[in-house]
Amino acid sequence: MKRSSGIRLCATVAVSALSLALITGCSDGGSDKAESNTENAAQGSEKNTAKALTAAELKKLILAKSDLVGYEIAPVDKSVPATKTAVTVDKQQCEPLAWAMSAQAPGDAASATNETATVAKKASASPSKSVEDMTDKEMEDAFNASLDHPVTLIGLSSYDGDGAEKAFKSVSDAVKSCSGGFALTVGKDSTKYTGVVAEKASNSGDESVAFGASSVMEDTGGQKGTVHTEVVRHGSTLVTYYTVNIGALIANKAYTVPSTVIDAQAAKLK
Repeated sequence: MKRSSGIRLCATVAVSALSLALITGCSDGGSDKAESNTENAAQGSEKNTAKALTAAELKKLILAKSDLVGYEIAPVDKSVPATKTAVTVDKQQCEPLAWAMSAQAPGDAASATNETATVAKKASASPSKSVEDMTDKEMEDAFNASLDHPVTLIGLSSYDGDGAEKAFKSVSDAVKSCSGGFALTVGKDSTKYTGVVAEKASNSGDESVAFGASSVMEDTGGQKGTVHTEVVRHGSTLVTYYTVNIGALIANKAYTVPSTVIDAQAAKLK
């Protein structure tokens, strides 16, 4: 395993909490496969009359530790953008995708909240020394240990009237119009995604859409990696799930947004 600042940066993320800024700093280009599964919106009297939930109500509805056994639930890392203005995209039509990948509301929401859900690590999986002091073998072991610990950013946003439907459509449309990719910048860290593909969605709400954004990871000899996002509408509320598994990316292994996380969050919104 080659030692480099890029690999060590990824290792830091793999053995600690998710940092969107660090993750975006670990890649800079690429492409991937295609598949789509977006459900038609359910028709109902809620359209144009739905009332958005308050921020306080959303906080009660977002997953809590007691809702998901085997996961650690925590506030998002400070490097995750606090507002949409902290996220810069080179193509305006791709902004909804970037916002969903940043745990931000895809549309003009009346209220929003977010958090991080991480598969709980076994005590033995945490290294006893800093990344700087780790040998190549110890870093490799840290990567392997992280394979079963995907990190998911969860964002809840609520809208008045048909705002949720419009915001959902903006994401669905962007998956198609941004198939050629886009560049995302958070702070000083940038990632160029040159492939966006529709993926099989969970169909856990009124309508859902999932996509993968791929890039070429640094210090891997051109190896491609894909991060996964799903957006689900539950009435006037949207849920965004953005999952990264650094270990799987480095090991070139497939992974998805955990269905256990989606199912647990959907159950709280019924």
